Amino acid sequence: MNAIGSILPAAVPREATRLHDVLHGAAGWLRRIAVAVLPSVLILVLWEAAVRWEVVSPDRMPAPSAVWGILASHRQILLAQSIPTAVDTVLSFGLAVVCGLGLGILIASFERFRLAVYPYVILFQLIPKVAVAPLFLVWFGIGMQSRVAFAMFVAFFPVLVSTIAGLTGASPSAMRLARSLRASRSQLLFQIQMPYAIPHLFVGAKVAATMAVLGIVIAEFVTAQSGLGYIIMFGASVGQTALVFAAVALLCGIGLALYCAVALAEVAARRWHGGFPAASG
Repeated sequence: MNAIGSILPAAVPREATRLHDVLHGAAGWLRRIAVAVLPSVLILVLWEAAVRWEVVSPDRMPAPSAVWGILASHRQILLAQSIPTAVDTVLSFGLAVVCGLGLGILIASFERFRLAVYPYVILFQLIPKVAVAPLFLVWFGIGMQSRVAFAMFVAFFPVLVSTIAGLTGASPSAMRLARSLRASRSQLLFQIQMPYAIPHLFVGAKVAATMAVLGIVIAEFVTAQSGLGYIIMFGASVGQTALVFAAVALLCGIGLALYCAVALAEVAARRWHGGFPAASG
């Protein structure tokens, strides 16, 4: 009995402490959600009030309720048009990540290749993207190929730059130690440089996720006869601003979903790797 009595006073505080930690963590998440959501709710309320009180013309700026009405009444059409846009966005993003990572590894690993290629990469990045969009129509024709190629062209550069920055920012002391142990080029890349580059790569991938959506929409403006970009052009041509805003809302949803997927992949990579090393050495 004395043994049980000596255990209970110690067990109760531990359970209470565990419950307190859980509640504290939940309260922290609720605060973060409130900070993120409340400004949006306030903007929507003010927006709705401005339209209803005729401060803003509904023909130019439809009320959020009107946009929601379009989403509800035309949900099947809008969702059907969202599918090709979402598929093209994911495909172009994946190609941008693969090509940006591959070229970034080559540029960071071989100095002569970097001197020969990197200036032209910078030059292509300086070209206004909208100005060359019709050229992709000439090169790849009307279809998914031209849209995906153009969106990949738009989203490619952030991944490339972040990959190069990560690979060249590896710890100099770790690199010197590995070279002193006669590590091969592949060992240096995958065991020393890549762990330092992964955080940079995810930063570039997050930027590329948003740029891929932008590239697909611009390409759909030029070439597509389906997709949310086409819906935006059609709605603007007939003066259906609520339809335009509904399509834009769905585009935001696609971009947010892709961005969250990248963020979740980053969390998984951090847990698998056990934390990324710092880039300084």
